Amino acid sequence: MKKWSLQKDAWIIEQDTGCEEDKMGKIIFFEKKDFGGRHYEHMGDCPDLLFLFNRCKSIRVTSGCFMIYDEPNYNGNQYYLRSGDYPDIHTRMAPSESVGSCRLILSEQGCFNMRLYERIEFGGQIMDLADDCPSVMDRFHIEDIFSCNVTDGNWLFYEDPNYSGRMYLIQPGEYKRFSEWGGRSAKVGSIRRITDYS
Repeated sequence: MKKWSLQKDAWIIEQDTGCEEDKMGKIIFFEKKDFGGRHYEHMGDCPDLLFLFNRCKSIRVTSGCFMIYDEPNYNGNQYYLRSGDYPDIHTRMAPSESVGSCRLILSEQGCFNMRLYERIEFGGQIMDLADDCPSVMDRFHIEDIFSCNVTDGNWLFYEDPNYSGRMYLIQPGEYKRFSEWGGRSAKVGSIRRITDYS
């Protein structure tokens, strides 16, 4: 359930995510660089931000961490934002002025475990991972990950080695093919655990 209220020049959007207050996050979208213009506060997931605003040039994450997407319904390019100030979001994003959707990444405590596969639907070589991997090629001697099964933790896939290039949020669950995590191809160059939820 969402609750809306207009306070001064800001729309405040609160969403009941069913999680405890200390696990909630808060993100503020600004129309102008350096936190200027109208702003929109949000807690939790939002599949369509474009009905609220069509331009976003800076973002402040006051608690938690989020993935933002440049298209609605959690599609398009993905960008990981942890707590902090982003006075010019387009130094991190493609030169588009749209932020289409956002997803709160709920804190995952304890272990990290993932099983990677070199073919779709969990076929081919099986590779287990429980820590960060700066180079998939160096560790597993393959260039493509076609499917995966995550049992513990939140992760980021990067298209290139050393945590660079396009990124994709990977949460607990089964991904039978790379398109299910939003990938344009099966290329995964590096993998990192999400450990900072402050």
